[in-house]
Amino acid sequence: MKHLLLIAFLLISCLSFSQEKSEQDIKVGLVLSGGGAKGLAHIGALKVIEESGIRIDYIGGTSMGAIIGALYASGYSAKQLDSIFSQTNFSTLIQDDIPRSAKTFYEKQEAEKYALVLPFDKFKVGFPSGLSKGQNVYNLLSKLTSHVSTTSDFSKLPIPFFCVATNVETGKEVILDHGYLPRAVTASGALPSLFSPVMIDDMVLIDGGVVNNYPVNEVRAKGMDIIIGVDVQDSLKNRNDLKSAFDVLVQINNYRTIRDMIDKRKKTDIYIHPNIENFSVVSFDEGKNIVASGVEAAESFREELKKLASQQKHIEKKKIKFENQDTIFIKEVKIEGIEKYTRSYVLGKLKLRTPDKITYEDFSEGINNLSATGNFQDINYTFIEDENNENTLLLQLRESKSSMMLRFAAHYDDLFRTAALVNITKKRLFTNNDIASLDLIAGDNLRYNFEYYIDKGFYWSVGFNSKYHFFETDVPLSFVGADLNTELSLPINNLSIKYSDFTNQLYFETLFKRTFIFGLGGEHKYLRYLSETIGTDENNLPRTIFESTNYYSAFGFLKYDTYDNSFFPKNGAYFSGDFHWYLLAHGRNKNFEPFSLAKAKLGYAHTFFNTISVNLTTEGGFKWGGPETTTLDFALGGYGFKEMNNIIPFLGYEAISLRGNTYLKSTLSFDYEIFRKNHINISANIANVGNDLFENGQWIDGVDYSGFSAGYGLETVLGPMEIKYSYSPELDKSEWYVALGYRF
Repeated sequence: MKHLLLIAFLLISCLSFSQEKSEQDIKVGLVLSGGGAKGLAHIGALKVIEESGIRIDYIGGTSMGAIIGALYASGYSAKQLDSIFSQTNFSTLIQDDIPRSAKTFYEKQEAEKYALVLPFDKFKVGFPSGLSKGQNVYNLLSKLTSHVSTTSDFSKLPIPFFCVATNVETGKEVILDHGYLPRAVTASGALPSLFSPVMIDDMVLIDGGVVNNYPVNEVRAKGMDIIIGVDVQDSLKNRNDLKSAFDVLVQINNYRTIRDMIDKRKKTDIYIHPNIENFSVVSFDEGKNIVASGVEAAESFREELKKLASQQKHIEKKKIKFENQDTIFIKEVKIEGIEKYTRSYVLGKLKLRTPDKITYEDFSEGINNLSATGNFQDINYTFIEDENNENTLLLQLRESKSSMMLRFAAHYDDLFRTAALVNITKKRLFTNNDIASLDLIAGDNLRYNFEYYIDKGFYWSVGFNSKYHFFETDVPLSFVGADLNTELSLPINNLSIKYSDFTNQLYFETLFKRTFIFGLGGEHKYLRYLSETIGTDENNLPRTIFESTNYYSAFGFLKYDTYDNSFFPKNGAYFSGDFHWYLLAHGRNKNFEPFSLAKAKLGYAHTFFNTISVNLTTEGGFKWGGPETTTLDFALGGYGFKEMNNIIPFLGYEAISLRGNTYLKSTLSFDYEIFRKNHINISANIANVGNDLFENGQWIDGVDYSGFSAGYGLETVLGPMEIKYSYSPELDKSEWYVALGYRF
């Protein structure tokens, strides 16, 4: 009997031990450090961890570790992350390089004029809080995590998650484990000097790496038994490697993190440290090699990882249904945080009317457009979906406190010569949504340009423009012959003329079909040009005045512009139509009769083989009535200057050397980007220019003028730098053109 009891006891003990063993489970936490571009090594390490069968139960990350960790926690696999980041343009992502097509026409003009922009509030020069607001990072993360957008408690994500940020006012660590995931991650990665701080719950937050770049203690505190850590932090650099202020800033922060890692490394059960010495925090262009370094480092722990996986319960990973982001139906928009700007202004920048079904790409462009205004420090948004799969857009904005800017630019071309520009811009000068801008231009020729604009978004916006332009150049004698009442028979070929234009415009414009802008207005123009080469005036001064008249007109315009780059377009289309009806005049032109001028330009650009782009443009203009007024005729020739009046570039000829009341012109350009932002281009243009070409049929009787060119262009922070060599068969003569900097 005793033997039977003993056997029974042993059987029960074995069964109990077996059951206890089968219920044994090990919770594994993952720590991902910050490190900028070097954080891409996390993806490589995650590949090996996945393949080993490890179940991750909690993730804690900082900075780039927060970005990778958040996406992995939301359900992406390591393979998917590798695919996503290999297709990401980090230069665009980091620099808030907002696509040109996303900007309004006014903002396109502003972005293509100024090389340096500084805050100038209370007439004191300041500096931006960061090179980038991180809006593109936020947009990307919002899109990638849209399938968990309703999850405000990060512990409820497919894998529980938190990230670390720093309260810039107190210097204390902030654990972000709830809220809107993209916003939290953006705050964790707001590297000082590179990204602007992020506001969350009335806290000003920056990169968590400042206080805790490897949150191992915090992950352990979540009840984790085993910690796997991937550390991609910098080591200390020597003097030869400290090449910039940014390098010094990172080095200073590394003093503390390297010291802290002595203890934190001991608290890490499986410590994966990729060899990233040859990479920097901005080496995103070497992403493939960085990911490979993560794979290589984790491979040495594969057996250990497999053994750990065998001690965990196998739980079937829930398949994540990633949202199809092709289109979004937005039934209404709720806006929070606007005081100085109106609802119509915000919706106009978003190019959004509700209810509406739009593509995610169009929505992202609208957000970029709102960001491009510079009027909002933070732009947060979430989609609240109802049972009908319709979304309410909650837009949370923080208006920028800065309302005044000081801007600079420089330029050279063969018509206006050297020019340096200083601009003062004031937003909210008289009312919300307005902007006043004054350009003062000094150099070989003094000029100015004043613009006041009240932006009403989809409603009719109002603008006033006043500008003065002046230049001096040589023209053929035939150019001024039409402006004289007597025949010229002088033994000279060219005259030096001084040309000045003073123009004031009041106009109204509105968005049309989201992509067109349509406007109407009235204009006063005082046009004057003279030559000191021939003749004397009534005051016996050595000059002949060809024009000195005030003209008054009504005008209308229609524009469409999706070029990705106005100087070196690779893709997109362009249309501009302009109609002026000149009604009154007083001054030298005593024989004035009302007349009209109409002109239009159409362009299309496309890229082949990634580096070769073709741009084809066709344009033309003609005049109705007023045969006695010739000073506003079309004038062609030259290259590289900002177009004004009806003065139009034409390769192969000197500036304003061809003239007539009708013109037709076509240009075909091939551009080869031999290196990034370095362009070799060849172009050909043809034109017919003369008087009444449509009436006498001469517009189709052959090509009167042609020109060919080859050149080199470089995109810089000061604008495009171009040099071109051109040749005209009709003249059997060549011309060199030099154009440096943005055109104004």
